[in-house]
Formats: sequence, C-alpha cells, structure tokens
Amino acid sequence: MSSIFHLAYHVRDLDAARRFYCDLLGCQEGRSTDTWVDIDFFGHQLSLHLGEPFAVSNTGKVGHHMVPMPHLGVILPMPQWQALADRLSASGEVQFVLAPQIRFAGEPGEQATMFFCDPSGNPIEVKGFADLQQVYAR
Repeated sequence: MSSIFHLAYHVRDLDAARRFYCDLLGCQEGRSTDTWVDIDFFGHQLSLHLGEPFAVSNTGKVGHHMVPMPHLGVILPMPQWQALADRLSASGEVQFVLAPQIRFAGEPGEQATMFFCDPSGNPIEVKGFADLQQVYAR
C-alpha cells in the first residue's frame, strides 16, 4: 500500500522556510496563506505554520550516535540521497547534526543517513538505501 504522509509543524519564518525547503532541498511549494505554506516534501505533504517549533533534544540513540528527537525524515533511493548529500555539502548553508555517512555497513538495513535542521531548528533525517526492500530488514 502506498500513501502520502501529512505532517504539520511550526516554523518561525515562512520565507526562510521556503528558501530552505524549496531552493535548497529542491521541494515544491503548494498552497499557502499569510500564516502557513504547504511543501511537497519528496512526495509527502508538510504544512509549515508560523509559530514556535517543538522542543528537541538529542535523546535518540542510534548506533553510537545520539540524534535529535523528535525528528522527521524521508527515505530516498541511494542515487537521489547521494545527489542531495552532495548538494547540501557543497552549499555551505547546512550545518549537519550528523554528516552524510553509511551506518550498519554490511548488516541488514545498511543505510546512508544525514541529519540537519531547518532554519527554525526542526531536525530532519534523510536516509538512503541501495535496496528499498531493506528498509525493514532485521
């Protein structure tokens, strides 16, 4: 079953959010008003509303790393993940919480990952898989 996920959360500045999600990440803007904007986030709908973002802390232990919780993310095929990682690294506009890397190498669920935050501090993880059938591998 395939479906589109919807998530709504707060950002402090809609113009900064548009630049980040659309210009930098390559997402598309949808409908908007003075107080919110919809973003096509790799095929899923983010509704970014003006307000104070949720509290975040590095309490998620994954492997040897503590990662921001809560966070949102997307899983991409490896070529698309690599292109995004290269673009973000080259931009100089992203300070990675966890730089692009491979984790669980040689194990079931081997994946590429990177963590960064939007301009309002909302943490985002982007994963890449060579084989999307391995997303739930044990």
